[in-house]
Amino acid sequence: MDTGAAGSIISAWFSKVANGFARGTPLEVDWPVLVLIVAGAAVLTVPRPTWRWFGLFVTFVHELGHAFAALMTGQMVKGIHLRFDHSGQMRSMGRSRLAAAWTGFWGYPVPAVVGALLVWAAFNGWAGFALSTGALVLLAALLFIRNAQGLVIACGCAGVSVLLVWFASPFAVSCITLGVGIALLAGAVRDWFNVLGVHTRRRRSLQSSDAFILYQRTGVPAVLWLAAFAVVIAASAAAALWWFRPAVG
Repeated sequence: MDTGAAGSIISAWFSKVANGFARGTPLEVDWPVLVLIVAGAAVLTVPRPTWRWFGLFVTFVHELGHAFAALMTGQMVKGIHLRFDHSGQMRSMGRSRLAAAWTGFWGYPVPAVVGALLVWAAFNGWAGFALSTGALVLLAALLFIRNAQGLVIACGCAGVSVLLVWFASPFAVSCITLGVGIALLAGAVRDWFNVLGVHTRRRRSLQSSDAFILYQRTGVPAVLWLAAFAVVIAASAAAALWWFRPAVG
């Protein structure tokens, strides 16, 4: 492929991204379709074989949450590490004690927050906006990946988003946005129970827990951080259910 053809393809893709920022038609589907979308989200998050793969995306969103929180407090993001065992790490510079707490908190709750926003976007005509924004964020995040496994995971996530921008119809984008939103909410709940298990049954792994790390940095007991994670996740789920009401009313 010559440079001109490649440039035309890239230009066409960015044109599709730009078109996605306009508000579209809110998602309106019958009960059977909604059931299929919810079932698809369950398939991504409940069975272990599919969670093994979708959970990598949830971890990516988790680490991006830390990164955005760091940027909000004026820190410099040095890099993100992702691993196939669903672990990850975001490194930043210039953190005060308060900034460190803020950055450390916004990991586990962020998939739920993003999931709720995707549900809202699907039902309010902003699914294309969500997809275009997500594609650009995932592509930009590639610049911060610092390990080989993370590069594979990030490229896979970014590649899927690129293909969806290129090929998916507006209706398909709305359905996928809703399904991914529900799956991220479910994934956040699953990850919260996993970190709770670290504190109650697998204490040898405490060093991997954001709640334990926050306790070490602030002196606030880990149980309170776990409770705070749960409050944000529960509030996100409640908001998603509220935004779901027009579709099922």
